[in-house]
Parts: sequence; structure tokens; C-alpha cells
Amino acid sequence: MKKITMVLYFVGQSIFAQNINDTIAIGEVSILDNRLNTPLSKENRNIYVIDKAEINKLPARTIQEVLQYAAGVDLRQRGPFGSQADISLDGGSFEQTLILLNGIKIMDHQTAHNALNLPIPLEAVEKIEIIRGPAARVYGNNSLTGVINVVTRKPTKTGVYAHTYLGTNFEKDTEDTGDTFINRGIHLGANFAKEKHQHQIFASHDWGNGYRYNTAFENNKLYYQGNFEFNDKNSLIASYGYVKNGFGANGFYAAPGDKNSKEIVETTLATLQSKHQLTDRWSLAPRLSYRYNFDDYRYFKNNLNSARSKHYSNSISGEINSTYQLNKGQIGLGAEYRNEQINSTSIKNHTRNNVGFYAEYKTDLTSKLNVNVGTYVNYNSQYGWKVFPGIDASYTVATNLKLVANAGTSQRIPSFTDLYLDQRPGNIGNPAIESEKAFQTEFGFKYNKRSFSFNAYYFYRSITDFIDWVRLTTNEPWQANNFGDLKTNGFNTKVAYQFNLGNKQLLKVSASYSYLDPKFKNVDDKYNSKYKIESLKHQFINTLDYQLGKTTISLANRYNTRQSYKSYWITDLRINHNFKNNLNIYLDAQNIFNTTYNEAGAIPLPSRWLTFGIKFNGI
Repeated sequence: MKKITMVLYFVGQSIFAQNINDTIAIGEVSILDNRLNTPLSKENRNIYVIDKAEINKLPARTIQEVLQYAAGVDLRQRGPFGSQADISLDGGSFEQTLILLNGIKIMDHQTAHNALNLPIPLEAVEKIEIIRGPAARVYGNNSLTGVINVVTRKPTKTGVYAHTYLGTNFEKDTEDTGDTFINRGIHLGANFAKEKHQHQIFASHDWGNGYRYNTAFENNKLYYQGNFEFNDKNSLIASYGYVKNGFGANGFYAAPGDKNSKEIVETTLATLQSKHQLTDRWSLAPRLSYRYNFDDYRYFKNNLNSARSKHYSNSISGEINSTYQLNKGQIGLGAEYRNEQINSTSIKNHTRNNVGFYAEYKTDLTSKLNVNVGTYVNYNSQYGWKVFPGIDASYTVATNLKLVANAGTSQRIPSFTDLYLDQRPGNIGNPAIESEKAFQTEFGFKYNKRSFSFNAYYFYRSITDFIDWVRLTTNEPWQANNFGDLKTNGFNTKVAYQFNLGNKQLLKVSASYSYLDPKFKNVDDKYNSKYKIESLKHQFINTLDYQLGKTTISLANRYNTRQSYKSYWITDLRINHNFKNNLNIYLDAQNIFNTTYNEAGAIPLPSRWLTFGIKFNGI
């Protein structure tokens, strides 16, 4: 079967087939910058967009699973099917990537292990934007290696949605119950759409008894979003989300002693954002957001009186952005305030404040040369004042060919876990660590013509005061420290094409490759590092779709080589058929060749897994 997969790949590669929406629709969308809203075709940065059509064809049911097919994204799963995963971009750590929801920061100041604990069902997602490289001048702190922005859909009609599935690897839990490992879920949703206001609500329940000892999980989500257009100059979006995620944490943080650990994470999100066109030239966009998170980590799940950590954290943020259209170019100004608090049994009680100011100017210096320059000025109550400038530019060589270059800076404020955690014998924090600072320069080109696209980039990034968890011997706990400086040279490229075979047939393929060469400087080699050994060296991702009428067969291949782990090749498959009455049925086969692999620590991930699902989509 592996030979068949490789033949399909090379045949598809020879004709450069690609998803229609991935090539055509992307050229029309705009990236949700905080101030200067720019069409993707005119962006000067390395940006990748996963649109709704592509999401629907991937063998995935969660945002986490979709992101594992994204070029340059390193998704390190601990729990299966989106129950727990760390995410990073281009060789950075899991706390150096900023997560956004419709442009609003979803920052987990306790620990970025919970950054992807989002209440957003996949059906509510319109697209996912991945912006690579330091971006403080646009998005503020914690965007050292890039930004991932989840953009939800706007309802266009009234209707209902239902989705249920059942999956298994046909193996039994021989260490515990003897039951066959399975997972199942049910997702429900509804839209109510009028001319001036639209509403959507989703609820979902996902459950599984694991894929090895103590890996069972249960995930419940609730999400509401309301869109209000008061007139052609004033609009408002309000959203509320809640997710409760519980999972067996065998080997997650302190292997092998945590074999019987369990974790429960509850997250509540509430956001308000509006847009106001004050004059023909001047627009204003204020935002408010609140995030509450409860993290209950039980080192011994059967003994709640020993080694149990409970973390209660909340944050409230306010942001206001403004754009003014000049005769030549645009000016963007913004300000933000963020208050973060935590009350924890193992971190104690802490509060800090963050204030930031943005300024940007974008203009066409000539008919072919576009430049965007700006800065972010930040005050943090713990780390004082910092300034982070950045610049990007593009030169249009021909109608379909553009050269781009950018240079940017950013910082990552240590989490409360980095600073104050006392979770002996596993991990302890360090209140003396400094914030991480990054500088990156990048250049490359983009080529787009009809159904064909090709881009390639080279970058150099320097992160000073890199934070890692280190120890001298296995008898000691891991402790956070500024573990030297990380210098990374990287190259990434992506090619995509679509080919129409006629008779309602399409064959489509995309392929991306990323190479990373990270080197640590000014480090003490006597220490063992917890996270630096996990970064990628080579990443190859290929998707191939064949469509015949209303039936689609999608094949997704992932090849990863990490700095200190063995290489692995994962192949996933989805067969989907659409009926005329909005009914879909699909079959997913994940890890077809039953590869044994791990992405975080020594945690083996699921073997071959088959899932059958049914969807009714009337929205």
C-alpha cells in the first residue's frame, strides 16, 4: 500500500494538481491585520491560509488535527484527537507562537500547554491564517516565531447542522479494562440569519477510552457568535465559548513517574469587537475580551490529596485600533491593556499588567515597490519598557511574480509556570528568568498564475535568553532557565496546482518542504534540555485530492525529522461522498501504515485508526 501511495504522489506531482479553493479563493481574501487590512495578494510576509474547502477535505475533526497538515507548523501532540497539543512555528518553542481568534489574542499566561484549548468547533471555522516570523509591531507580545489566527464564519442562511462519528484501532486495553479502544462524538449547531443580524450556536461532545493505558479523554464545547450590522458604517461581533477537556496524562510532563496522572482543563472566552467608519478616511476598531481558565493537574489520579495542582487564571484585555487613509498610504495606530491574574496551589497568587502602543505606515513608494514600517512599544509591570520595530517590503517583478523581504522583532513574556511553579518532584519555576527576545530577517518570492502557485523563502532568526526546562541529572526536577541563545537558519517552499480531468473529475496536489538548522550558542552543555531536542529539522507535507462528481478521495502525507528523534512518515486518508440533501458520509483512515512515532517526549501516538462519520449540513 505504501508503494501505491508513493506512485500516486509522483503522478500527482508531475501534473502539479492542487485544490481549487486553495489557489483561486486565497487570492481574494484579506488577512485580518489589527489595523491595515490587506488583501493576501498584496501581503509582504510569508503567509499561509487554510480555507474552508481545504479544511472539509482533510481527515480531521479538530483545529489541532487540521494544523498538523500546515506547512511550517510543528504540532506536538500528547493526547490524541486534539485533547492536548503544543504548537510552534519554524523551530521555536510552544510558547513562542501567538494564537488569535478573529484577531483577538488568546494568551494562556499560566502555560501555553493550554493555548489550543479553544471552544471553537471545526464547522464554525472559515479559515486559519498562519503568519510566520516575529510580528510584535502588528500583534504585540509572544509572537516570536509567528501567529496563528482562527477566523470564524459569518452565517449566510438559517439552518441546522449535525455530525456524529465512531472510530477505533481494533486493539484492546490489556493493561486495564480489556475493552477495545474507541472514540466517538456528536456535534450540533444552528444558524439564524437576518439582513442586519446573524447568530450561530454550536455544542459538541467527544469521548474516547484512549489508545494505550491511561489516555482516555472527554471534551465538551459550547460556542455562540452574534454578528450585528447597525448600518453600513457600524458593526459588532459578540462571542462566548466554553470548553471542558479531561484526559489521562500518562507521560505528559514528568515521565515515567506520571503514568497515573490526569488533567482537567476548563476555559471560558468572551469577546466583543466592533468596527466604525467615522469618515471616508478614518476607521476605528475597539475590542474587549475576557478569558478564564481552570487547570486541575493530578499527578496521582487515584490520590487527590497528594501532588495535585489547581490553577485558576483569568485575564481581561482591551484594545483599540485606528486606520487613517492618506493621499499616499495608510497610517495605523493602536493601544492595548491586559491584566493577568493567577491563583494556584503550586504557583501561588500573582498579578501583572501589560500596556502596548502600535504605530504603522504602509505605502507604495513606486508602482511596484510597497513598504510597511512600524513599531510596538510595550510596558510590562514585571519587565519594564521595550521597543520592537519591524519593516516589510515587496517588489512586483511581473504581474504574477513578487519579491518580498521583511525584518522584525518581538518578545515573549515568561508564563507564570516558567516563573513560579513548584510541582516537585516534576518541575519547578525560576522567578529570575528574563523575557525572550527575537530578531528575524527573511526574503523570498511568490509566484501565482491561474491555478498554479509557487513560493520559497529563506530566513535567519536569533532568539536571545531562550527559555527551556533543564536539569543536571534524572534525579532532579526540571527547572526553567534562560538556556543561551538560539540561532536558526531556515528555508521553506510550497508548490500547488490544479488539473481538470473533465467529466466532473479533478486531480489536485500541493507539496511543501521546510528545512531548519537551529544552533544554540552560549549554553552550558552539562545540562539536559527538555524541549530543544524536539524541534524539526526536515518537514515534508503533501496533499492529493481526486474528485469524481460528489465523491472525493483525499490523501495526506507527512514526513518529519526532528533534531534528536527518528524520522517518521504518516499517511492519512479521507473518502467523502456528498448527497443532494446536504448529507455527507466519510471514512477516515489515519496512520495507514501503522507507524510507531512520538512528537513530545517519549509518548507514543496512536496506531492505525479508522473512523466512520455522518454529517448533515443545512447551514
